Amino acid sequence: MRVRKILHMDLDAFFCSVEELRDPSLKGKAFAVGGQPGSRGVISTASYAARKFGVHSALPTGQALRLCPGLILVSSFHSGYEEASRRVMQIVGDYSPLVETLSIDEAFLDVSDLQDTPLQIARSLQSRINRETNLPCSIGAATNMLVAKIANDHGKHLHKDPTPPNAITIVEPGTEAAFLAPLTIDALWGVGPKTAERLTALHIHTIGDLADQSLDDMARLFGQSGRDLVERARGIDTREVQVEHEAKSISQETTYDQDTADEEYLLKTIRRLSANVGSQLRKQGITAKTIRIKIRWANFETHTRQIALAQPTDCDSVITSSAIELFQKIWAEGKKVRLIGVGSAQFSQEPVQLNLLEKTDDREKRLLRSVDELRERFGKQIVYHGFDLDSVKKHKGGL
Repeated sequence: MRVRKILHMDLDAFFCSVEELRDPSLKGKAFAVGGQPGSRGVISTASYAARKFGVHSALPTGQALRLCPGLILVSSFHSGYEEASRRVMQIVGDYSPLVETLSIDEAFLDVSDLQDTPLQIARSLQSRINRETNLPCSIGAATNMLVAKIANDHGKHLHKDPTPPNAITIVEPGTEAAFLAPLTIDALWGVGPKTAERLTALHIHTIGDLADQSLDDMARLFGQSGRDLVERARGIDTREVQVEHEAKSISQETTYDQDTADEEYLLKTIRRLSANVGSQLRKQGITAKTIRIKIRWANFETHTRQIALAQPTDCDSVITSSAIELFQKIWAEGKKVRLIGVGSAQFSQEPVQLNLLEKTDDREKRLLRSVDELRERFGKQIVYHGFDLDSVKKHKGGL
């Protein structure tokens, strides 16, 4: 019987690692990407030195500065992150054509057809990424995606030093349930705070406790998801690595370190990602006929939707409104989101023909190109979108 070999690769504190390459003086220091002083922004990623103070992703800037008064704040460098990710994923692709990219810094790969052991493959992959990109990464390996992901998270969690873990954690075939058994229940996919609270009330504290439950009993208490939870607790996961064969596309996505069900926060992310997609389209001198949105829930279930436009566009407002329309079709209130992305496809280099009713779009195009030029010359922070200033206005009572 063929034994599957699945790897989960995750770049350690990716944004911070890229920033350390840009500015070596940051290495070893407590710093964070995102969140500006005096604003209601949030931290995107924190260095491991900062994490020792309790600073983490999605933490409000003010709270982060109270936890770590000497915290250095660094503005995001999106183009640099995208280029670093592209180089890493090229290396990952050298090991297998079966790669499922979860986000800019995370991917599954199926290496079942390689002769080497999972440990040998993981060491080789990690070594190449370290050597060729100077970026740290951690890898988990198992016979399925569920256990490989949990193994990687566990290996990183065991690392206590204020440095990137660069860990490798291997779960041998046949030991999946034993590996999972002692872990706390919240380490399992699909177990959020509310589910964990209900399980704890039933005296189910570890994954092993859950694995010992009757499928029928859990189904009566939790419905079909109860059966799924017990099977996961037993280390069972038959999903295949899903390779996304997309036509040429331009997209932006964000993975939250802490899953969120805050609709306003999600919509703000969509506006920012849409603006980035529009900027890339204009930079390449092309327009898109199709707009897409991608949502990955906390249990890794992923949904995508797309819409065909009446005519191609590179305008932020059109991309944003289309993405929000798609989001509203997928959004389930209270359901936590792990990843959200906005994309575009079906490109054209022909100029859009404007009629007399489209002068507003024409003005927006000229304005956006002027903004793009300013950002190209002076950096992205020179001009803000209105939605970026909303929180500042609320905080200061107006500008």
